[in-house]
Amino acid sequence: MSEADRPDPATEVFVAHRNLLFTVAYEMLGSAADAEDVLQETWLRWAGVALEQVRDPRAYLVRIATRQALGRLRTLSRRKESYIGPWLPEPLLTTPDVAEDVELADSVSMAMLLVLETLGPTERAVFVLREVFDLGYDEIADAVGKSPATIRQIAHRARAHVAARRPRDAVSPAQTRAVLTAFHRAVETGDMQSLLDVLAPDVVVLSDGGGVRQAVLRPVVGADKVARLLVAGWKKVGALVTFDPVQINGCPALLMRLDGEVDSVVAARVEGGAVSGLYVVRNPEKLSRVEQETALSR
Repeated sequence: MSEADRPDPATEVFVAHRNLLFTVAYEMLGSAADAEDVLQETWLRWAGVALEQVRDPRAYLVRIATRQALGRLRTLSRRKESYIGPWLPEPLLTTPDVAEDVELADSVSMAMLLVLETLGPTERAVFVLREVFDLGYDEIADAVGKSPATIRQIAHRARAHVAARRPRDAVSPAQTRAVLTAFHRAVETGDMQSLLDVLAPDVVVLSDGGGVRQAVLRPVVGADKVARLLVAGWKKVGALVTFDPVQINGCPALLMRLDGEVDSVVAARVEGGAVSGLYVVRNPEKLSRVEQETALSR
């Protein structure tokens, strides 16, 4: 590439950190569309910065993106208040390297993103920046506008909050895939006992249709209720449905097609060899990134 064809230094630096910035914003927001908006806002501010005055471009860009994401978190909270039915994170078809980075895959899993939803905006930002991206307390303090001592306290609270709610046992992708395969087979055969065998007694199903697609409007809890719901649903549409195994948010999941068209993503939380959480995203606005891979990094 000739000098004339090279992008300007500001663009080069931004592009080099783009996947990281998207990942930061997505982990804070659970929405790819909003994360892309954060990237655009971050670029507009970065383009006006005097590069010679920036000691650490990565930290500087993360700080801008964090501040933009915090502003959007408050807007998102208002949107969720009027959302029809359960709100689930926007699923991403991720590149193979995301699954290989166990910590990154865990941090963007549907189950973890739902745990992060229970944190306040500042707590979520602090947890993500500290636990996932390993930023120092001083850097995080700059990003969220609080003192390092306060950040340490927030980080401690957020870490305890997440630890009490995250899956108890680490489950390998192979184990999750095996459980999903058994689940898929049980649903297709309509065998109630096989379904009950693969569902945890206190399994919870959340279904996000966004008021556009049919979905259960409240969580369904308990293996018997969930099994009956799945068998009834399969009887209605089973002949038209296919399932493809995919990597969603770094974890094994199922992409469901209805009459050849993408209908939903089925992700699972697996504990003790059984499905303890089932997350079904049907809202079409949230399915734009399940056929083309999204790169994440930290």
